[in-house]
Amino acid sequence: MAELATIARPYAEALFQAVASDAAQASQWLEELATFAGDETLLQFADSPKVSAGQVFDVISGAVQTVLPAEACNFLRLVIENGRLAALPEIATQFRALKNARTGTADAIVYSAFDIDSSALADLSGLLEKRFGRQLNLSVQLAPELIGGIRVAVGDEVLDTSVQARLEQMKVALTA
Repeated sequence: MAELATIARPYAEALFQAVASDAAQASQWLEELATFAGDETLLQFADSPKVSAGQVFDVISGAVQTVLPAEACNFLRLVIENGRLAALPEIATQFRALKNARTGTADAIVYSAFDIDSSALADLSGLLEKRFGRQLNLSVQLAPELIGGIRVAVGDEVLDTSVQARLEQMKVALTA
């Protein structure tokens, strides 16, 4: 995994410098390309010696929902020609981290046992931003095993107020 991160870093930094003025739009098309690059079938197709880099580019650019700007096409061609298609999801992750560092924000994943409506999510966002001391880009993932409450992951920091965590605390206290 560290090797993939090492491979992806120069690509993410170069792309970030190239599109610094429009990092938000670049982040959108990069995330979409990374989603396609995460498909195992596509990676096998791209690794085939019978398939040219142009054919791989045509398949990906044809499957993408958005119209790719010239920078995106050039970047995708470069990644494919250098045989780094498998690193594209990691490139997107590192690009997002660079963008967040510049804007002073952080990505946060809220794990919840139940759906959270938009007004409750807005309230939660304000509380979490106060708690973590920075603006957060929230995404919600359902995790029924939590039973109730939420678990929030911001980078390597975790805030766990779930019923499952409280039950584990009680278990530890009772068995100690």
